[in-house]
Amino acid sequence: MLLGVVAHVAFWLLLLFGITEIGVGRAVLFVVLWGIGYAVSGWLMIGSMLFTSYVAVLDIVLVLLVFKGDVQLR
Repeated sequence: MLLGVVAHVAFWLLLLFGITEIGVGRAVLFVVLWGIGYAVSGWLMIGSMLFTSYVAVLDIVLVLLVFKGDVQLR
């Protein structure tokens, strides 16, 4: 559950700090994709678990777009 919160916080922080890098149009697209995932997760029995994974995938794509590649850890 804690990792789900981390995924959501990372998504919104990446979106806010990366909006100048990815542009407003792509930022709106990511918010729309997040909204679609949120709406669909309510229809499924295990939707909340799937929604967290879905947001994590959106995080990965945002990292690749904002940082123009993978983040170096060292």
